[in-house]
Amino acid sequence: MDMTRNLLVELFVEELPPKALKTLGEAFAEGIAEGLARRQLRGAHRDWTAFASPRRLAVHVPGVAAQAADRVERVKLMPVAVGLAADGAPTQALLKKLAALGADASAVPGLAREADGPSTGPKAGKAEVLYLERAVRGATLADGLQAALDEALARLPIPKVMQYQLADGWTSVNFVRPAHGLVALHGADVVPVRALGLEAGRQTRGHRFEALVDPVMLQDADHYARQLDEQGAVIASFGARHGEIVRQLNAAAGRLGLTVIDDAALQDEVTALVERPNVLACRFDEAFLEVPQECLILTMKVNQKYFPLLDAEGRLSNHFLVVANIRPDDASRVVEGNERVVRPRLADAKFFFDQDRRKPLAARVAALDKVVYHGKLGTLGERVQRMRAIAEAIARQLGGDAAGASAGRAALLAKADLTTDMVGEFPELQGIMGGYYARHDGETEAVAFAIEDHYKPRFAGDALPREATGVALALADKLETLAGMFGIGQQPTGDKDPFALRRHALGVLRLLTERNLALPLNGLVGEAFAAFARGMLGDAQADVETFVFERFAGLLREQGYSAQEVDAVLCMRPQRIDLVPRQLAAVRAFAALPEAASLAAANKRIANILKKSDAGAPVAVDETLLREDAERHLHGAMTVAQPFADALFDKGEYAASLRELAVLKEPVDLFFDQVMVNADDAALRTNRLALLGALHAAMNRVADLSRLA
Repeated sequence: MDMTRNLLVELFVEELPPKALKTLGEAFAEGIAEGLARRQLRGAHRDWTAFASPRRLAVHVPGVAAQAADRVERVKLMPVAVGLAADGAPTQALLKKLAALGADASAVPGLAREADGPSTGPKAGKAEVLYLERAVRGATLADGLQAALDEALARLPIPKVMQYQLADGWTSVNFVRPAHGLVALHGADVVPVRALGLEAGRQTRGHRFEALVDPVMLQDADHYARQLDEQGAVIASFGARHGEIVRQLNAAAGRLGLTVIDDAALQDEVTALVERPNVLACRFDEAFLEVPQECLILTMKVNQKYFPLLDAEGRLSNHFLVVANIRPDDASRVVEGNERVVRPRLADAKFFFDQDRRKPLAARVAALDKVVYHGKLGTLGERVQRMRAIAEAIARQLGGDAAGASAGRAALLAKADLTTDMVGEFPELQGIMGGYYARHDGETEAVAFAIEDHYKPRFAGDALPREATGVALALADKLETLAGMFGIGQQPTGDKDPFALRRHALGVLRLLTERNLALPLNGLVGEAFAAFARGMLGDAQADVETFVFERFAGLLREQGYSAQEVDAVLCMRPQRIDLVPRQLAAVRAFAALPEAASLAAANKRIANILKKSDAGAPVAVDETLLREDAERHLHGAMTVAQPFADALFDKGEYAASLRELAVLKEPVDLFFDQVMVNADDAALRTNRLALLGALHAAMNRVADLSRLA
């Protein structure tokens, strides 16, 4: 008889939390499959299939043995000197250790001896150690599965544990939801395991209302998904159910000539809410389209789990899709019910929108003085004034006084929508609603766009603000947060970053590089700290700059630059962040030159010489003290090449500037071959160090080339 068969384990429960279902299903399946592999009941390959529906977690594991193979276990006992007397007789310590392992003195002659430690090196030849080798019977499937099941359940990433009582009325169980059934089938045979007060069988349940058979008696492990589908009206696989939902959504939208809104999280959540998906098309009153579409989309998705539909221009239509969990012959009553339910939700959104517009944003600013922003940083009103000062300063640098005034107005109104009913109901709409209300109040388009955009970029890949006013305000918002939080000692630690300071730093970097802003970083950070009242913050400006450069290094490596290239540029602490991409491109182009390796090595050597020398402030090279041909040749080559390289650098042509210096390879090599830098004559030594200092400064304007060595 073949002892290796496929295994099916299912836990049947009450409706699981939808946002956690996918993760719970994967963790349950992986926990059982890997628990069996650890007990040698199956191979280590990842070939199991996870199932997860609103009312079940299950896994199908192929090739599971009824019993693991016997194996030889090697147990380390103690050093020979401790375990055996001089005459070879066992000591009491050894006999006691053997007894604890279920063996006796008869095992002593068969004990293995082995040197404990490496055979070579400083720790070689350590004392010999005694080992007991014994045959261990392989675990049975019943025992191995029981242990794997217990481990898998204990390690489930349960968001919130429930406590409930079993049928006996007094035994309490803790789990994510009350469990009502357990299946464990090895081929067609039930494996006698227990969990959560349940004994395993072959019986499960299908759809609450549409199952053709109840209960479903599972034939064997391999017919699980098929029987649930055909007899239980349930698509057990999360992935298969998700695919079916997406297929039906696209087909229904296509019939209406519309497009489904793209929302992977909503698709996953709905997949976790239904066992037998049935997509139905519904509609709402067109009058509601007067409300900003972001509000309608959010209320439909968040409150109702509906899928809004967009037209070819990306505008919201008055059609939406519902994923029902039933498939009646006549779905009209289901459609009517959903259309009836969505109406008050949309009416609420319209009411909030109408009410909010009765009070202009400017009249809401004073209310921010009553909202605490942070115990050590004052109110939101104070934060707005700081943002205003920073935004005006940035905008004036970029576009003069008119730009400064526009940014100041946008900053003053930027947080006012936090006091509106709409943002109170849907915090995700902050900024977006401010933009709508600003237009209604007659503010300029630049101000409205800036209010709407100033949180951007909110995540990796997010769009940047569309206009200059929005760029200045977005920078001000992020810089004020960084300065304030670092200034009161609230830096991120480990993986904890409650104020999203890493995201704010990356936002600043993206704005400076992608918008090509000629704003020095230290100046920006200085403006941010200057906006706070004297004595409110500690001296943390350097810490903020270091933090930003650390984020920049990570961002550039993600963009494909090597750690060496990034280090060569950023170790110089370039304040013009917008120029760094061009500096990196120049470094990459330089590294491809045939002279690069030699010049980088020479650069490193020069840096080491200058570091070790006790030379004070750099002095000019005295040509009369250039005695050797090699040093005169190097000085002459520098005198010719440096003006060209400097002119190209000043024009921002960094790659060409470095290429101009490549001609120094031969004179530099000759200099190190023929000239003793640390000459006995102090004047000669100082002059040669001055020559190397000048060379080092000339070569490292774009990047520290020694980092490429």
